[in-house]
Amino acid sequence: MRAVPVVNENDTVATTEIRYGDNDRLAARVAAMIGAGLLVLFSDIDGLYTAPPTSDPSARHIPFVERITPEIEAMAGGAASELSRGGMRTKIEAAKIATGAGATMLIAHGGAKNPLSAIAAGARCTWFSPQSSPERARKTWIAGALEPRGTLVVDAGAAKALRAGASLLPAGVTRIEGAFARGDAVCVRDEGGREVARGLVAYDREDASRIAGRKTSEIEAILGFRGRDAMVHRDDLALSAERIQGD
Repeated sequence: MRAVPVVNENDTVATTEIRYGDNDRLAARVAAMIGAGLLVLFSDIDGLYTAPPTSDPSARHIPFVERITPEIEAMAGGAASELSRGGMRTKIEAAKIATGAGATMLIAHGGAKNPLSAIAAGARCTWFSPQSSPERARKTWIAGALEPRGTLVVDAGAAKALRAGASLLPAGVTRIEGAFARGDAVCVRDEGGREVARGLVAYDREDASRIAGRKTSEIEAILGFRGRDAMVHRDDLALSAERIQGD
């Protein structure tokens, strides 16, 4: 489509009830949601300093932040002004979100011509190191941030295969509980009721019930369309830490 999506808070009509807060954190949330590897925040300053460089001549530029510590947060200070929702403080908050989701983040001056090219050519900026991989962050999100809408009960063979890193195939599902849509989070339990994993299900409750216990090769004949081979793909599956520790 040759289109670039632009995500921006509606500053002109925003009210307290609908306002997210600032575009820095909004950008970080979007980066986390899509699994971006890099988030670039442009500003009127070329990165993080030990103090406001406009008022403190001794302020030093910080080229790289390996981890956001209380000292780093103190350098950010408060909001830029009473009228601004941004400032360095919100950029540090955005960095926490983005790096926690496995993305590298940088703050650079946006006033230069072709600012991304300027960064590639070595323009001064501040880099923030990711604190996790996108894959691990996604697994953490699936395991802890989503409320399961249903439960898939699996046989012993399927439970063992899941703990070995396999996807959950329909053949291993013995019972389905709850009401859920495709893409919802579900809990996977063994026949003893112990939680094995949580994941994003590839079928809604009705279709999942129809193919539960059946071979993957039978899916198309049963549903009338060629769905995914796995009911929960391993990329969308997070093993339950409590269950792993108990083994």
